[in-house]
Amino acid sequence: MKVVVLGAGVIGVTSAWYLAKAGHEVTVIDRQPAAALETSFANAGEISPGYSSPWAAPGIPVKALKWLFMEHAPLIIQPRMDWTKLSWMARMLMNCTADAYAVNKSRMVRLAEYSRDCLMELRAETGISYDERTQGTLQLFRTEKQVAAAEKDIAVLRADGVPFEVLDADACVAAEPGLAGARGKIAGGLRLPGDETGDCFKFTQSLADMARAAGVTFRHGVSIDRLEAETGRIAAVHTSEGRVTADAFVVALGSYSPKLVAPLGIKLPVYPVKGYSITVPVVDAAKAPVSTVMDETHKIAITRLGERIRVGGMAEIAGFDMHLHPKRQATLTHSVEDLFGGAGDQSRADFWCGLRPMTPDGTPIVGRSSVKNLFLNTGHGTLGWTMAAGSGRVLADIVSGRRAEIEAADLGYARYLREGRKGMRAGGGVPVPA
Repeated sequence: MKVVVLGAGVIGVTSAWYLAKAGHEVTVIDRQPAAALETSFANAGEISPGYSSPWAAPGIPVKALKWLFMEHAPLIIQPRMDWTKLSWMARMLMNCTADAYAVNKSRMVRLAEYSRDCLMELRAETGISYDERTQGTLQLFRTEKQVAAAEKDIAVLRADGVPFEVLDADACVAAEPGLAGARGKIAGGLRLPGDETGDCFKFTQSLADMARAAGVTFRHGVSIDRLEAETGRIAAVHTSEGRVTADAFVVALGSYSPKLVAPLGIKLPVYPVKGYSITVPVVDAAKAPVSTVMDETHKIAITRLGERIRVGGMAEIAGFDMHLHPKRQATLTHSVEDLFGGAGDQSRADFWCGLRPMTPDGTPIVGRSSVKNLFLNTGHGTLGWTMAAGSGRVLADIVSGRRAEIEAADLGYARYLREGRKGMRAGGGVPVPA
């Protein structure tokens, strides 16, 4: 088939790659002059299937209230309210139950583990290089309360067969020697040896070049205006360079996906949650991280990318605002310097922000929409890099009419239609119409 992919971030490019591998004629359209220049540009760099957890979890509402008043707050909610924000937050709160958390985390881990396997296969097949490291990730706990709270995640990891190690403070320093100076601030850690790290931007740009060599057409600097529907299917996409027709269309526009499909009656529960990062050059390798360390207190990931350190995190609920707030940079700087003091040159830090497309339950929307030839690959939140390869491959299988290699029925848009109907029958919930 002739397939048009809308969006050239890591999700759109991996979708295009696997669609081309499946034999389709693929065109990618994006408003930016090259691939991966928005949310995929400077994310935290971690590929962490085992840490694939929904933000909606038991106890989160209480924790969120505390976070709002921290000096270095991991959560920021801008006071300007609108119905979209309130509705999304309400749906997220509805998922903050033990049962919902277990279901959501299990399906997220399923997709993320599969994605990691797909990435390993792709790397072996192509030799693609992106400052990758395969030395695991370490979730660092500063308090005994955090250590105890990790038990629920450990139970899910155990149930899903994900290898893990529970470490004391000394073992954390043995795994990450750069933490030696912060030994007294560490209560313990949870290490996942199967996790990886890498530069999402470098990966996406390299894969786009390989996809282009494999016959994929990239149309950059082209804005996407609207989808043209005709007799229950999409006939064309209207762009700044005219009308583009195809047999199938894939929406991989991250946080901008809902606006494009809303006129078709598709109500995607995807909201932009702003994240920040700094990238600093390494000046003392002995003090720098080996792989990724996740600072549980500040919800910040500190990752080694070649001769750079990427520090990323925070969740700012502020719509599509892209302002770089200096206070957020101070939080990132505090976290990395508190744990890896002197490892990087903060005077040369590159400060960045991006909009993560979040669903209320944490699981992305991958698969068919309610329109026959329109497919969705969006809503990955903080895990776009972790889930990209697997999501692209699942999407390509579904577009091709093949059964995906993992269970994918609960990843698609249809789950929101089912949940909406249940909510309406029960007299509760925030149903999403078709």
